[in-house]
Amino acid sequence: MTSTVHVHDQATTPGNGSGSGAGQVAGPAEPIGPDAFAVQIADQIESFTVAVMEVAKGGDPDAAVPHLLLQVSQLLLAGGRLGAHEDIVPEERYEPDTGPEPDMDELRERLAHMLAPVDVYSEVFDPYVPRSTPVPSRISDDIADIVTDLRHGMAHYRAGRVSEALWWWQFSYLSNWGPTAGATLRALQSLVAHVRLDTPLAELDGLDTDSEAAEAEEGVLERQAGRVMAAEIAAPLGLRPQPRD
Repeated sequence: MTSTVHVHDQATTPGNGSGSGAGQVAGPAEPIGPDAFAVQIADQIESFTVAVMEVAKGGDPDAAVPHLLLQVSQLLLAGGRLGAHEDIVPEERYEPDTGPEPDMDELRERLAHMLAPVDVYSEVFDPYVPRSTPVPSRISDDIADIVTDLRHGMAHYRAGRVSEALWWWQFSYLSNWGPTAGATLRALQSLVAHVRLDTPLAELDGLDTDSEAAEAEEGVLERQAGRVMAAEIAAPLGLRPQPRD
């Protein structure tokens, strides 16, 4: 089976400065080749991974949040290019084994320690699901998961399986690290905005990913959702609400 990697990245360039065309946007540039596209994506992914590892070392903890904001923003540019690209089909029918997944526990723990006061945030998993319930997430978990996905594809890339790497990065962008990075970006941007606009964060009472309070809150939300659903379907079905004890 041969690779069907096709690239349709297009760019615009300023006018050449002569006559009435000065300052106008030129037509689409020539599409870049698949090899150049792969190199650019791999470079962006490698840059993100190296930068995150450096932040996690804790040399400049006060700058951790803005640095992570910058890095996640730049990574999502690569993700956007992958998402806008037509489906990438790898050369081999089955994915070759890349060996054991890298251990991200140290990265996760370092980031969790550094971001402890603001690590947990609230996020809606899918904005297109009606009445989605916000769920607690952790920036440290998110970034560790993103790096895991990216390194998996990088293992293919470094082994010379370029189409396999691009396929994995595209698939995992759409299914996992893209939504995760988007949620993380919103959390990081919110933190920077709170600091720059001098608006204190609200107390995160009970907001935790593994606390009894979170589980209790989830149960309350489920009961509320059940009451809303019952109220909505009662009239069409000719039902009347049952009296409560």
